[in-house]
Amino acid sequence: DPVPPLQVIRPEPCHVCGSRIRFGKTAIKCCQCQLLLHSKCREQCPSLCTPRPHHHAWPREGVLADFAPSTPPLVPTLVVQCVTEVEKRGLTETGLYRVPGAEQLVREWKRKLLRAGGALPALSNVTDIHVVCGGPKVRDGEGTASPLTPLPGAATDIPDDAASDTALRHVVSKLPLANRDTLAFLMLHLLRVSHSPDCKMDVLNLSRVFGPTLVGHSSANPTPLAIMEDTPRQCKVVARLLSLPPSFWRGFMETEQENLVPM
Repeated sequence: DPVPPLQVIRPEPCHVCGSRIRFGKTAIKCCQCQLLLHSKCREQCPSLCTPRPHHHAWPREGVLADFAPSTPPLVPTLVVQCVTEVEKRGLTETGLYRVPGAEQLVREWKRKLLRAGGALPALSNVTDIHVVCGGPKVRDGEGTASPLTPLPGAATDIPDDAASDTALRHVVSKLPLANRDTLAFLMLHLLRVSHSPDCKMDVLNLSRVFGPTLVGHSSANPTPLAIMEDTPRQCKVVARLLSLPPSFWRGFMETEQENLVPM
């Protein structure tokens, strides 16, 4: 039951062919099951509302808590597994997270992970660590419908650094628990990446990569212009988050740690 073609603002994968629907292109979304696909792929999808056969797959959309365990720290297994593998093999790789893996492999691997649910495939079988790096950068339309944190522009715009840090800590502390815990887990990981001389990925580089992924927009349905205006602010937010001391982030992790042990 498709609606009239719509224009894509955020690049999302077609649920038929798996290729990304690019910015500004037209697409079709089913009114009933919300599947998004290229207009040209409609004929290859005989029933848009056919239930997916993977009964244990994660939901395609939802808040982060839908993917997190039931006991703290509330960090999704997918994120833990990816970060663990990246830290095991990637901290000597130049341009970690900046150098992309082969797009087709990243796309296929993400689709496999999202369909796997809790039974994740062994990441050691993925030869290129840059492909594994695609896991922590899952965006809207690829398994979760919301960013980790809203855009706390007011906190980062305070000229006094101490006051700005206090406001930012407050914003982080008030996040939903799964968002807060996952953000803390990722911040500690990215700090380790930034401290690796081999990676050559300082806080500025990492904030450019993760700004659009981790930080929301200033409005619920941003226009293309708003997206362009938000991008530097998103990077600024991530840079400020990474400037907070590791002890702040570890405070959210110092609880029962069983969920952070890779399976």
